[in-house]
Amino acid sequence: MKTVIRKAEYLLALSLMAAVPTFAETVDSVAVAQDNSRLELSLDDAKKYALEHNRTIQNASYDVQKAEAARWSAISTMLPQVSGTADYMNMCGHEMDMMGMKIAMPSYFDFGITASMTVGGQQIVGAKVAKMAKEMSEIAVGKTEQVIISNIETSYVNILALENTVKLLEKTVANLDSVYKMTLNAVRVGAAEQNAADQLSVQVASIKSAANSTKRTIEVLYNSIRMLIGASADSEIILTQSLADVVNPESILALMDENLSYENNYDYQLQNAATNLAKKQVTLSKMAYVPTLTAFYSWDKKKYCSDEATMNMTPPNTVGLKLNVPIWSSGGRAADVRSAKIDYAKEQNKLEDAMLNLGIQESQLRYNLVSAYENHQIQSDNIEVMQRVFKSNSEKYKYGTISSMQLTTSSTELLNAQSTYITSLIDMVSAYVNLKSLLNK
Repeated sequence: MKTVIRKAEYLLALSLMAAVPTFAETVDSVAVAQDNSRLELSLDDAKKYALEHNRTIQNASYDVQKAEAARWSAISTMLPQVSGTADYMNMCGHEMDMMGMKIAMPSYFDFGITASMTVGGQQIVGAKVAKMAKEMSEIAVGKTEQVIISNIETSYVNILALENTVKLLEKTVANLDSVYKMTLNAVRVGAAEQNAADQLSVQVASIKSAANSTKRTIEVLYNSIRMLIGASADSEIILTQSLADVVNPESILALMDENLSYENNYDYQLQNAATNLAKKQVTLSKMAYVPTLTAFYSWDKKKYCSDEATMNMTPPNTVGLKLNVPIWSSGGRAADVRSAKIDYAKEQNKLEDAMLNLGIQESQLRYNLVSAYENHQIQSDNIEVMQRVFKSNSEKYKYGTISSMQLTTSSTELLNAQSTYITSLIDMVSAYVNLKSLLNK
């Protein structure tokens, strides 16, 4: 039983890595999470609730919005930029000497508007790079959602499995406790030895301890669910589905028939996007050789504070074009291009490795699922046999045909069978969820 609890705690630790660090109140179409609220959740309900309220997913969505803002920022550099100015100048009575004539410098207001537009190769490619960065953020959202959903499914099933374990343990405790009380009565009348009662007492206490330890693990798993779905700390979580509803041979066998598609796998999508982004960076570095064209229009109006005639040499309208042609950078631009090409080559290697690793993972995870499924079937049969043996031995003990030691051994074997059964179930669910995530089903 300790092995089962350690297994559940290990899976819990994995789920906590993707959980949010705080609790908060949330409102949802599935249920309402407030102080002392009650959430009745099927597995699908829990997943939907998490998609709307999990803060890790929300932060990933904010990254998409941030990437979209960066994309528009890159595009805006190629669109017209308009600025206005307003100046006031006072020469403090200064007089300018013009061929012996003293001319007072008048004070004035100067109003101007400038519109400009710059287009260059780096700006165009930079906007495309920003778009690709947004696409990567969107893929990252999908990956984050997948991790959260997988952890919810694992925690949900572990709770159901351990709750079934508690029921089995409590049933065993009830049977042994009944036998223990019967043995105590036999000891009082001299029909049995105190040794027999002591052995049964220790066994009953041991199984009760295992049941209580399992209950504590279940509560920790409920807290994991609360964190994963974004519910408040004191929300009451009620799981509405049974173990048979969420884990059944049909869904497992159906998953085994699914084939791996690289394009559907988030890890491949992210690496493929990173490779394309590195390729675009090569183009971006080459654009440093491309000329940049700037067009501008300027309007200027001066308003003198004096009515005296003044000489204004500033034209009210100005139009211009400016072409900036890169000529020589002492090899700096060429070095940037080489560096970008090296990064692209590295990303190509990573993409090849990703495809290779995904193929290996698929084979391993399929093997794990088949093995776990077969082992679970065996352990399901084994626990039924051990339950019948324990029930039979309990009856034999009552009639004195076996000793208390033999009954204690039988209860220990049943406890081990229960522990092995739950471990096989958790292993099967873990293998199922891992393959499901790889295939993105």
